[in-house]
Amino acid sequence: MSPPVRATIGDRAAAPSALPPPTAGGLTWRPWTRADVPALTALVRAVQEADGRDWFTSADETAESFDAPVFDADADTLVGLDATGALLAYAWVERFPTDGVDLLRATLVGGVHPTRRGEGIGTQLLAWAMGRARQALAASDGDPRLAGLPARISVEVVDSDPPERRDLLRAGGFEPVRYYANLLRDLAAPVPAVGLEPPLRLVPWTDALEDATRLARNDAFRDHWGSQPRTPESWRAHRSSFAPGWSFVVVDESVRYPGSEHEQPGDLTVPPGTPYVVGLHRAGRYEHDWATQGYTAGYTELLGVRRAYRGRRIAVALLTHAMRVYADDGMQHAELDVDTDNPTGAPALYARLGYTKSDGSTLYAIEL
Repeated sequence: MSPPVRATIGDRAAAPSALPPPTAGGLTWRPWTRADVPALTALVRAVQEADGRDWFTSADETAESFDAPVFDADADTLVGLDATGALLAYAWVERFPTDGVDLLRATLVGGVHPTRRGEGIGTQLLAWAMGRARQALAASDGDPRLAGLPARISVEVVDSDPPERRDLLRAGGFEPVRYYANLLRDLAAPVPAVGLEPPLRLVPWTDALEDATRLARNDAFRDHWGSQPRTPESWRAHRSSFAPGWSFVVVDESVRYPGSEHEQPGDLTVPPGTPYVVGLHRAGRYEHDWATQGYTAGYTELLGVRRAYRGRRIAVALLTHAMRVYADDGMQHAELDVDTDNPTGAPALYARLGYTKSDGSTLYAIEL
């Protein structure tokens, strides 16, 4: 018996034809502009502080949103202003490239200034963002490669966020689908030395290895829940806190690329002769959060190993090397975030290395 045919994303998204802005609170609504970055950053911080966070979105991170691979401020963003021109509410429907994907995605980001909560603004702003997400997903209906794919609208909720946020999402049809833990490791404790057997070698992160590293990441995360391949553009996006001196790769010196098209058809970004990257550690330096967090830290943003190379202690060699580099640079902690159901057993590895949970988050989603 043939499997049932999935309705196209145009039908499943049930996108509204129009998106009236919120009316609650008597605010005036318009799209974001780059000139909003300072005020928008201040608004986001006020929201995050009210939600009990000790880490915040920096002005650089706000600014780089405008350079995301898929970004249309006029269609995908909204900011609410009072009569004085003060920014008091915001929303962004973040969309993602669709090259090579098996899942269509839209992520919702937004908030209301703590002085204006309880007026119904957040409820209406979420409704607007959900409608825009459905429109964006439905736009893939005209592409036969994409029309039949599953789709997801998601929102991340941090453990410290108020319970009203979860209630609001559930009322809108969202359900918790995934849980993440933020982990800390005190670098005052000894860090084990872990070597690699030839032909594996740990080398610095370099521009010449960027695309080879991207392809290694795509292979490493192919079996991770919700992960989609990174394009050259999405791979280089959101790098305002990237710490190249804390980032490393492992190469197999017995292999050279004949050209990357053999690995991902149509991807010609890696020249023949490039070293073959089999593992990666990409780090971030979130210095703007250290004062409020009360500690300094090197943050592991990505740690991955090609599936064919797992079991050769590549991940632990990369992570322990990074921990020693963090400590040599005066950092007090190593930090990272992990999917609690990671299929590679990463949570157990981190526990063995002395990482403990500091906080966490939940992904809420509507599956289409």
